[in-house]
Amino acid sequence: MRIGFFSDSYFPEIDGVTYTLDSWKERLEERGHEVYIIYPESESYDSGRREIPVRSVTNPFYEGYNIPLPLFQDLPDLDVVHCHSPAPVGWLGRLYSMRNNVPSVYTHHTPIEEYFVQAVKLESLANLMKKVYVPLEEKFLSTFDKVITNTEKGRRNVSSVKIDAGIDMRFFQESNTDTREEEVIGYSGRISNEKNLEEVVEMSQEIDAKLVVVGEGPAREEIEAEAPEDTVFKDFLPRKKLPHHYSKLDVFITASTGDTLGLSPLEANACGTPVVAPDVHPFDKTIEPGNGLKYEKGNIQDFREKVRTALNQKWQTRKAVQKYSLKASIDQIEKIYENLDGKKQ
Repeated sequence: MRIGFFSDSYFPEIDGVTYTLDSWKERLEERGHEVYIIYPESESYDSGRREIPVRSVTNPFYEGYNIPLPLFQDLPDLDVVHCHSPAPVGWLGRLYSMRNNVPSVYTHHTPIEEYFVQAVKLESLANLMKKVYVPLEEKFLSTFDKVITNTEKGRRNVSSVKIDAGIDMRFFQESNTDTREEEVIGYSGRISNEKNLEEVVEMSQEIDAKLVVVGEGPAREEIEAEAPEDTVFKDFLPRKKLPHHYSKLDVFITASTGDTLGLSPLEANACGTPVVAPDVHPFDKTIEPGNGLKYEKGNIQDFREKVRTALNQKWQTRKAVQKYSLKASIDQIEKIYENLDGKKQ
C-alpha cells in the first residue's frame, strides 16, 4: 500500500510528532508498505528516501517551525492519505484525497491552541483565538474518513479512535554504562517556555546530583544563564545515542505542562530509568508506581522530594511501559488502512 504522511512538523525539528512519523514510517515499510512523508522544506535538512519537502518560509511566531507554501506540489499516486496537522501541509493532504478519491486519515497529535499565548504574548487575545480556532479545526477533522487521537488533551468533538504513538521497545533498551561516583538527573527535549525548565533548574539547586539537559530551543540561553555552574548542556543527540543517554541517567525529570504525547519519559522508562513528572496530562496517566513518581504541579519542594525518593529506590521500569509498544500501535493503524482501502474498492 502507498501511504502519504502529510505533516507540518518534521526534521530537522526534534519533537514527539517528528519521531512518531519516523518510527511509523520505518515499521510500516518493514511490513511491505511504501510510506511517503510530505513536510516543510528546510535548508538544514536533506530529504531522505520517500521524503518530499514542500517550499516554505520562516515562521515569525515560533522559532524552528517553517510555514510551508504547498502550491503546485508534485505528489506520488497514493492509496491512503494520513494527515498529521491542521495546517498548510495537512490541508494539502486533504485536498489531494478529495481530488483523487483516496481514503483519508487524520491523527490529532497536538492541541495547537495551547501555544497561541506563546505566539501573541497576550492571554486575552490568545483566548479569543482559541474560541475561533477550535470549531474550525473540528470542522476540518470531521471531513476525514477516520480520526485517530493519541492524547486526551485538547480532545475534539469528533468521532475518533484512541491509538498511542507507541514506544519502540526494540530500539529503546537499557545499555551498559560506565560506573560513576555521582548520581545524574536529566531532561531531554525541546527547550521552550511550555517545558518549564526554570522549575527543573530551581529544583536541582538543592539536589546532590548532576543535572544534564539535552536539547535546543528558544529558551535555552535563558535557562543556561539560570542553571547551576556544574549543569551540563548538550545539543539534541542523534537518535541512535538516546538509549545510552537515557540509561546513564539515575532519574529522568520533566516539569512540562505542555506535553501531549510525553514520549521521552516513556523512552527513558524503556531503558530502565524512572521518571519524575508533574501531575498533569499526559503524565497523570502514563507515570505509575512502577515507572516513576508524580509531584504537585508548580510545587518545587514536592518536586525535589520526589526526585530524592526516586534516587533512593530500586526500579524495574521497562515492564510498566510494555503496553505503550510501537508494535501494538502499528497493528491498529495498519488495520485502519486496510479497512478503508477495502471500502474504496
